[in-house]
Amino acid sequence: PPRFMAAFAAAACLASQPPIVIAGAGLHGASLAYYLAQRGERPLIVEAVGVASAASGKGGGFLARDWGSGPTEQLHIESFKLHEELAQTLGIASYRKIPVLSVTPGQRNGRTKQICPWLDGEYQQSEYYDLEGGAQVAPKELCTKLMDAAIAAGATLQIGKVQGIRTEASQTGGCDAVKAVVVDGKEVPARAIVVTMGPWATCASEWFDMPIPMTGIKSTSVVFRSDADIEPYALFCGEDHRFGTHLEVYPRNSGEVYLCGIGGSVYVTDTQLQAGEYAPGEVHADPKRVEAATKSFNTISKALGKAVPDASQACMRPCPPDALPLMGKVPHISGAYLSAGHNCWGILWSPISGKAMSELILDGEASSVDLQPFAPSRFMQMKAGGRGRKRGEANVGEQW
Repeated sequence: PPRFMAAFAAAACLASQPPIVIAGAGLHGASLAYYLAQRGERPLIVEAVGVASAASGKGGGFLARDWGSGPTEQLHIESFKLHEELAQTLGIASYRKIPVLSVTPGQRNGRTKQICPWLDGEYQQSEYYDLEGGAQVAPKELCTKLMDAAIAAGATLQIGKVQGIRTEASQTGGCDAVKAVVVDGKEVPARAIVVTMGPWATCASEWFDMPIPMTGIKSTSVVFRSDADIEPYALFCGEDHRFGTHLEVYPRNSGEVYLCGIGGSVYVTDTQLQAGEYAPGEVHADPKRVEAATKSFNTISKALGKAVPDASQACMRPCPPDALPLMGKVPHISGAYLSAGHNCWGILWSPISGKAMSELILDGEASSVDLQPFAPSRFMQMKAGGRGRKRGEANVGEQW
């Protein structure tokens, strides 16, 4: 029938074209690969270390539907929906809805409420903060299953280091166009490149001859494990001056209890990142912050606290100067795109970012959300600070 012949011809045409190359196999690269593959593309994902080797394998995985404001409100709402859909489609066992509590550190008193059973230590107060708009996912599971599904649909994963691009001048006087990506010293034909390298996306400033300002916020996290059933409550704790922490606590249905917000973050400049400092796979925990987190958690939870956590780790949040992600076209190079700098909401925003970027690449514009506020060409001067989690306009937890 004609429709089958047309579909066959379209597939044959697509197979004969150079691929779309995605630089980075974290959640944003995996999500983009997944949504491109759902549209019949066969992207090539190039990753220096491994799938989910940085923050996408070490983040907390907290999801909040209603905590956005201004241009990020759409990202929160739409991506929250997609997480639930992906959990069903891909069988994400770690996904679940979870109520959120606000906890005030200090000493118990006659007015202290104990809503969460394992919050059985010393703290001044606990209150419901978000009853219906919270959820969680183990980011490594999500990233791995997105990548597996993309590969099953025709994507290819290559371990290697992207070192640059080759462009050719337009025959019609327009922008130069991407023709190849340099991987480990060799040119790989490409019709487009999308940089999804988190904080290391700043390294592409030389490739694209444009500023990509980015600060890497290096923070330590710890994990405790328990064989007991742990009631699902996410905790956002106020600042505890005794330990220099404002804990975020995420119990998972695997028996893990993930802690971040433990202070002592290191600010890594784009100059340092471009020079190769704190390279992927070389971001390590701060032992002093591990000790502080352990003492802080043991104070509020006798049931789950331990003398030593079962795991400690560190990762870097990618933060542009205005705390908004960079998603869109590189304005002066046809076929060059950026999707990076998603700050502390990178896990939450990854599905909608991948979907919207796939629409931009294949259709010429995104239809799921408005990407204009996140255009990589903006780079306006913004005041420092205020780049941590927010619920609307209100700061929640550590700010950087």
